[in-house]
Amino acid sequence: MSDLHTDRTDHTDHVVHRLADLLRPSGWHLATAESCTGGMIAAACTDLAGSSDWFDRGFVTYSNAAKSEMLGVDPALIARDGAVSESVAHAMAAGAQREAGVEVAVAVTGIAGPGGGSEAKPVGTVWFAWALPGWIWTECRHFEGDRAAVRAQTRDHALAVLVSALQAMP
Repeated sequence: MSDLHTDRTDHTDHVVHRLADLLRPSGWHLATAESCTGGMIAAACTDLAGSSDWFDRGFVTYSNAAKSEMLGVDPALIARDGAVSESVAHAMAAGAQREAGVEVAVAVTGIAGPGGGSEAKPVGTVWFAWALPGWIWTECRHFEGDRAAVRAQTRDHALAVLVSALQAMP
């Protein structure tokens, strides 16, 4: 059985250090909105000493009700598109940014398995959304492996894309 730390890599730690180096000088803060990862992204961030300088909070919104209550995701959106969808990921990131009052947010919603998949949304399907001031973008990825592998790949991809986006900013 995996926990939040056993599947961590040196690469994950390096990415989190880089994220801290990018957020600290700007004074920006990060919030996470996590479903399938259950707080793994927030845990990776807060494992770094001094992360309170740039990490504000994590929302673990595993249930549909939590997505609506904590992040303001419209229940009709979830009913129409499903919890694992581009529209819900986008709404989660926007909600985390708004509710936390932060400049930066990342959201993930997916199917880690082993059950819960369908032909349209197989196990390993994850929707991501990243929010920076005035900009939210989304991406869908399909990861292979068991539950722990899907969750670890989701955590690492969410952080790596955020670092890349921050590095690309003028």
